[in-house]
Amino acid sequence: QVQLVESGGGLVQAGGSLRLSCAASGRTFSNYAMAWFRQAPGKEREFVVGITRSGGSTYYIDSVKGRFTISRDNAKNSVYLQMNSLKPEDTAVYYCAADSTNYVLRSRGSWSYWGQGTQVTVSS
Repeated sequence: QVQLVESGGGLVQAGGSLRLSCAASGRTFSNYAMAWFRQAPGKEREFVVGITRSGGSTYYIDSVKGRFTISRDNAKNSVYLQMNSLKPEDTAVYYCAADSTNYVLRSRGSWSYWGQGTQVTVSS
């Protein structure tokens, strides 16, 4: 089992920045690929960005490229999401996910472990 706890969400004005953190416990963190998903009200949960076990490869959806950056610190068992130039359409609950495969897949069902989510609200 892997336990994931997100933090760092909040309310920010459009154009602002937030940094989300996800702390993992329970298993060897470096054995897991990590991802961030988000779910806006009335919408499906969608893949935002993923990172491989070593951090050597990252994958972003087009709408966040150049604005969001994922990183991980395997020594601290944590993954981060730096979000800059935030837009109202980024408003959602953001979830951290983990899986022991080293493939970063965009489907929700490909990820075995999930955090409880953290709310990000971007006002216009």
